[in-house]
Amino acid sequence: MNVFFPALRDGSSAPALRFGDRALSYRQLGAAAVPLAERLGGRTRVAVWATPTLETSVAVVAALLAGVPAIPVNPKIGASELAHIVADSSPDLVLTEPGALLPDALAALPRLDIRIGATEQAAARETDDRNAVGSGAESESDPTTEPNVPAPHKVPVLPHEPGDEAPALIVYTSGTTGPPKGVVLPRRALAHTLDALEDAWQWTADDVLVHALPLFHVHGLILGVLGPLRRGGSLHHLGRFTPEGVSRGLSGGGTMFFGVPTMYHRLAAEVGDDPALAEALGAARLLVSGSAALPLTDHARITAACGRRVIERYGMSETLMNTSVRADGPPATGSVGVPLPGVYLRLVDEAGQVIESDDGDTVGEIQVCGPNLFVEYLNRPDATAEAFDGGWFRTGDMAVRDSDGNYRIVGRKATDLIKSGGYKIGAGEIENALLAHPAVAEAAVTGEPDEDLGERIVAWVVLAPEAASPSADELSDHVAHQLAPHKRPRTVHFLDALPRNDMGKVLKRQLGG
Repeated sequence: MNVFFPALRDGSSAPALRFGDRALSYRQLGAAAVPLAERLGGRTRVAVWATPTLETSVAVVAALLAGVPAIPVNPKIGASELAHIVADSSPDLVLTEPGALLPDALAALPRLDIRIGATEQAAARETDDRNAVGSGAESESDPTTEPNVPAPHKVPVLPHEPGDEAPALIVYTSGTTGPPKGVVLPRRALAHTLDALEDAWQWTADDVLVHALPLFHVHGLILGVLGPLRRGGSLHHLGRFTPEGVSRGLSGGGTMFFGVPTMYHRLAAEVGDDPALAEALGAARLLVSGSAALPLTDHARITAACGRRVIERYGMSETLMNTSVRADGPPATGSVGVPLPGVYLRLVDEAGQVIESDDGDTVGEIQVCGPNLFVEYLNRPDATAEAFDGGWFRTGDMAVRDSDGNYRIVGRKATDLIKSGGYKIGAGEIENALLAHPAVAEAAVTGEPDEDLGERIVAWVVLAPEAASPSADELSDHVAHQLAPHKRPRTVHFLDALPRNDMGKVLKRQLGG
């Protein structure tokens, strides 16, 4: 494999990472990451307290250089889930920013604080600060006094990096049907996905990516941090999402914006009345939405206000990126586009038979094959074997495919495919129909057991502020007129808000679906 980050080898003064008013050039990033990588040599696995900071980025880059698998940990994680992850993955060190107060399960581990000084030359110092007395921490001398920390003007020598199949990251899934599973991602999968997106998105070293995504997941960390660094481009992380921050970031030289649907929904709500935001979005080279489907209403509002279309892509923790609407291709609004170079997709029916139809209407489960796939679920050979059909990974996502090869996700097999009255109905199209009603701000659709229909369609709706309140029958009729009578919700619940996770996905299991 080539060096994972060629720009680090070159040691240029070009900007690499910016978080708020703190920044590192590629030369400074190398000065931070290379000595840290040397300190990590011989470790089995390391946990990373994944706050949206320079320190998290330096920690993950160093782990990749050292060939030590990193386990990004959500700073908002619950105690029981964290205890499971630590017990399952057995990290022998936790990397964090100085002063971070770690929860008990991590505080019991040896800790290494990533220190970046005022001049942005980095030094790492292992401490015995456990946020608790008597935790048995490691203690080593401060490496700022050691000769292996390069001066800021010198280009550090990169360590020899491991092969393609070496594990790079262990990302834990949400665990909707049990404890979270550790997805072991090899360097091969990361490199292939990022290089395939270079092709699909025309991604170059001249691009400045703007985003405010968390750094414990595929979207924010792999695409959002490692992506710019592999291309030799730059990341501007906003810290937290606001439409004003997006406007400033894109107006300040940003060329790309990555977001989740909840972010784009807020942008869509404001862009029509905010000329500066409209100009900034319109001037961006690429707007990408992922992690969940973007409603058609938000697509339309953003395009109408700024003239720029949002493209969608499709991926999972286990597969990284599978498909995308191409930056140089025709519009495919409402779809997640075509397979990325080197990635193969197929649709299968309930009997496991391959669906050849590309009528845009026949629903099947997506299966994926390619170099973007994970290696295994950590310590779960049973779950790993069950996840594959031969060499094809069973995604559990249901989709249709049109004659141009574009895939449109209709929902998860477990929660979004509703079998009602002999029909297979995707929740997503009903949600889009509901969102087209002027009084509806948010919508989710689930299925519930029904003696007559098998399953009945249930809608969960958040009304727009100050909108006239429609009745349940009005919304049901609205869907029936847009789609078909058998797709009408039989029950409508009105909520103040939909439950969502940190990536903006609706937690349908909490709705009783």
